[in-house]
Amino acid sequence: MKKNHTEEDVYILAIESSCDETAAAVVKNGREILSNVISSQIDLHTLYGGVVPEIASRKHIEKINQVIESALLESGLTLENMDAIGVTYGPGLVGALLVGVAEAKAMAYAANKPLVGVHHIEGHVSANFIEHPDLEPPFMCLIVSGGHTHLVIVRDYGEFEILGRTRDDAAGEAFDKVARAVGLGYPGGPKVDKAAKEGNPQAIKFPRAKVDGNIYDFSFSGLKSAVLNHINHANMMGEEINVPDLLASFQNAVVDVLVSHTVDAAKEYGFKKVAIAGGVASNSALRKGMKEACEKNGIAFYYPSPIYCTDNAAMIGTAAYYEFINGARAGWDLNAVPNLKLGER
Repeated sequence: MKKNHTEEDVYILAIESSCDETAAAVVKNGREILSNVISSQIDLHTLYGGVVPEIASRKHIEKINQVIESALLESGLTLENMDAIGVTYGPGLVGALLVGVAEAKAMAYAANKPLVGVHHIEGHVSANFIEHPDLEPPFMCLIVSGGHTHLVIVRDYGEFEILGRTRDDAAGEAFDKVARAVGLGYPGGPKVDKAAKEGNPQAIKFPRAKVDGNIYDFSFSGLKSAVLNHINHANMMGEEINVPDLLASFQNAVVDVLVSHTVDAAKEYGFKKVAIAGGVASNSALRKGMKEACEKNGIAFYYPSPIYCTDNAAMIGTAAYYEFINGARAGWDLNAVPNLKLGER
């Protein structure tokens, strides 16, 4: 059966199931999103104060066929029209990843389609290509999520040079822990962002960590401890805590470090393009701070819409497209790699 599109066009069916979103998308030529379906489990995991891996895996099994059917239906295409199937195979929760990988392998085998394994973090970086047709490598990118904080040079599609990474807590992890400490619960990032809008970011002076050995590495453990100590001290003294001020000051400290590292690195390495990626990239204070710093230094600033910052399959389809046209193909032995490092294959 012939495809009903020109041979130059490449259509990717993408699957993402690395944590608590079951997602599927159809992507045309790497940058045009024909569908992007996401089934979120946030309400379910909120009951437990965080993601429960076993529950996440079971929910993925329930939802994965539905989201794939919806993505194909919404795109107006069929599995037969696809040129390849792309799937996240790491990093992430091993059980959750396995659901997506098994599904993608089964579909690729049954339909006789090429299979492309995608690195989840490379997917986040690729989210920037969706809405910015002018963005091409090389550029500087800050990756900030619940599990990762990396400062990288994107040398080419799928080619990264890591300049800095977190030595302890990721930025998103610090947001979640501080949110829990003040009773906001899960997910911490969006709740801190919202509450901080009502506070004074200069109210409390929290530390900005400098890391020995690499000026572009990050450390948020000390900042998190400083916030918890502030809360404990206030409780012991019977003092009332102004939660919006506390959160605004904490968020300001995180943003200050993220922005200064990124812009300093861009200037040192001579980059005039900076992008941000990952769940924390939707934080309003980070976007504002980075935008102002980039404008001040004559740097073009790129960022995805919030829907493409959180886990989604459109970004996986974009990353898969560039892998596919570069000749990357996964075998039937493709497996979930929960601790896959950036740049590893």
